[in-house]
Amino acid sequence: MSALYAYAIVSFLLFVFFMRKVGSRELHLPTGPPTIPLIGNLHIFPTEFAHYKFTEWARKYGGIYSLKLGPGTVVVLTDPAAVKELMDKRSSSTADRPSMFVADLVAGGRNMVLARYGGLFAAIHIYRSLPFYPAETWRTLRRASRSVLTPQASVLHLPIQQAESIQLLYDFYRKPEDFYTHLRRYSSSVILSVLYGVRSPRYETQATAAFFESQHEWERVLEPGATPPVDLIPILKYVPQRWAKWKRDCAKTRQLQRTLYVDLLEQTARRLARGEENGSYMEDILHQEQALAFVYADLSKIRYLGGALVEGGSDTTSSFLQSLVLVLAAFPDAQKKAQEEMDRIVGTQRLPSLKDLDDLHYIRALILETHRFRPVAPLMVPHATLRSEQYGDYFIPSGATIFVNTWGIFHDPALFDAPETFNPDRYILTEHGTKPGVQVDGLRPSFPFGVGRRICPGINIAQNSININTLNLVWAFNFQPPLDDSGKEIDLDLFDYQRGILTAPSPFECRIQVRTPHKANLIKQAFLEATDTFAKFEFGLSAQDEEHIQSLRAEAAS
Repeated sequence: MSALYAYAIVSFLLFVFFMRKVGSRELHLPTGPPTIPLIGNLHIFPTEFAHYKFTEWARKYGGIYSLKLGPGTVVVLTDPAAVKELMDKRSSSTADRPSMFVADLVAGGRNMVLARYGGLFAAIHIYRSLPFYPAETWRTLRRASRSVLTPQASVLHLPIQQAESIQLLYDFYRKPEDFYTHLRRYSSSVILSVLYGVRSPRYETQATAAFFESQHEWERVLEPGATPPVDLIPILKYVPQRWAKWKRDCAKTRQLQRTLYVDLLEQTARRLARGEENGSYMEDILHQEQALAFVYADLSKIRYLGGALVEGGSDTTSSFLQSLVLVLAAFPDAQKKAQEEMDRIVGTQRLPSLKDLDDLHYIRALILETHRFRPVAPLMVPHATLRSEQYGDYFIPSGATIFVNTWGIFHDPALFDAPETFNPDRYILTEHGTKPGVQVDGLRPSFPFGVGRRICPGINIAQNSININTLNLVWAFNFQPPLDDSGKEIDLDLFDYQRGILTAPSPFECRIQVRTPHKANLIKQAFLEATDTFAKFEFGLSAQDEEHIQSLRAEAAS
């Protein structure tokens, strides 16, 4: 008995000895906020809009600092040079994603954006009724997506992007008060056409409405700090769903995604069987499923390949364009300069084209400044280290989570004059918009789209959509703040943004007017001329969608 008692005492002391440093910051790590035993910085980790707190800490602890979440390590980069070195030059070490139980609970490890980088990544056995499938690796998913996302392939998608942008102009002209959802319809319809060969003539079209419902839930689940730290405290996995709202949210999101993406894929397969191909990406995937190591009999195995591309290509584009409308209305001087340049270069007798962008220096600066002022992904998607790395005097361990603090970099007063002011002229003055004389190693036009090997694969399609619509909206419309009952302009709230790993301005009011009657006529004419392009993608539409299309065209022709 005494021996057993002594063994228990020794075991307890050993446990205390090894646990006493859990939550403490190791000496080799970058500095950061003070920790407390066992939980580290978990008690102060922000549960929403984490980029604001991360930026506040960056100003205090520097461009590279660390957080301890229990035994886990988080490194936050708010220094462009550190981002370039660690995320670009050493991308083979930093291209992984952190373990995300809640993401796996929803997507089973098959989402390309969140998939682990190396080796086979087993999907989480969510429910006992589901088979335990190993998920596709990131390399397989990336290889499968390459054919639709290269610069050369993106040119093939320009006709539908341009046609949808024309409908966006017409929608703005007809019902300017609904501009917020018009932008969402545009971005969703483009990516659905490219990937699945079907378009959405209305925001209420089933696929678009279902996508934005599921995407809203998905972004809330993924927001840093929005769910319990399950990966650090694994016992939380076993909390019954009825006592864990976050599990119910995951289950809801999973069902929404599964229904949407499986339905879209099955529609594509049925259209293929009828011989109604239109060159969409998922048609090609279904033709090559064996070469890509997919099992055709189980369509659900590839649903998240298209799903991740829809998410990346739709929500990010509409979020940028919503911010663009917000800043055009809030900063009339910038809007006036952009319109003056547009009128000088393009004129009033035709719509602008992508070729005009080379001569529209202020418009290009306007786009870059919108990315800087309100980045769509203020913390990007977190990375993880596959092996340890030495950076200066710091040692970053294998398995550490890395956040690239885009917001903090773009709002750093040491890099940018008056960073809280929207000022496209900064990009006329210097290449990267930084203060004259400030050398910044690491910034580049693609920076808002990610870094290293995990840069957004749809960057070419996204940039084309952003450029086309910025040109068209500046050419066609005046944007102004709303008026109160006395006729006085109401200040727009530039910080009222939605929660999530991706951010967009909350719905806001804005007065939008076509600049001249002649431009209105050109918009109508261009919309009618786009009919043949639209027809190639108008499959499986509801009676309400068909009626809406006919109504739009009849109205434009009158």
